[in-house]
Amino acid sequence: MEQVEVVVAHHECATLRVGDVFLKIDSDQARTGVEVAAMALAPIPTPRVLWRKPPVLALAALPGAALGRLGEPSAASPAAWAAAGAAVRKLHDAPLPPWPGRGPDEIRARLDGECEWLLANDVIPRDLVTHNRRIAETALRPWTPVFAHGDLQVAHVFIVGDEITGVIDWTEAGPGDALFDLAILTLGHEEHLDEVVAGYGADVDRDVIRAWWSLRSLQAIRWLAEHGFDPAAPGCEIDVLKARM
Repeated sequence: MEQVEVVVAHHECATLRVGDVFLKIDSDQARTGVEVAAMALAPIPTPRVLWRKPPVLALAALPGAALGRLGEPSAASPAAWAAAGAAVRKLHDAPLPPWPGRGPDEIRARLDGECEWLLANDVIPRDLVTHNRRIAETALRPWTPVFAHGDLQVAHVFIVGDEITGVIDWTEAGPGDALFDLAILTLGHEEHLDEVVAGYGADVDRDVIRAWWSLRSLQAIRWLAEHGFDPAAPGCEIDVLKARM
């Protein structure tokens, strides 16, 4: 019998690996539905769906290894980072998926709630919250929606050598801001932003990308803490906020 590996597990979902198969168990089947639909529409490599028997989704493993991990230096080449940028551009140039995305007003309301919680519970210093909240406002401008992955963490992009073999975890996909995807891909890996932008092949507003770094980190801290992750680990969300000071 194949060994079962727990890839990630928290209160909302769990992912197990058994040989070359990933089993995703999600309490919210609407998220799974978005993931399956988004992978079918995406013009870039994604995991192959083997079967779906709610609440379980079985996916074939992608070849290669992740482009990197938050909090760790990436061993990937500059060419691999550029290839990731090119893959993101291909996704953003595709037709929009048919379901709605989140707009600036909805994101602002959630951000304000998270900042209030951080301050009320004295989780991180007040000036760290207020300064990054001011920076985050730059991201909350009108944008032209693109087909966005929505959670394009560096660990979700797989490579072999300098080539992208696939992108995983599409539960947040939908119409969104192109610069949000670029920001999440480079969160904690600012040194690779030039390579990603070069591969993306378009002028981007780096101040907006930096604003998304602040916004994403402020929004993530409570969720991470409540689900057993450590946002204060070296190179992770709290360090990202400190880097903006």
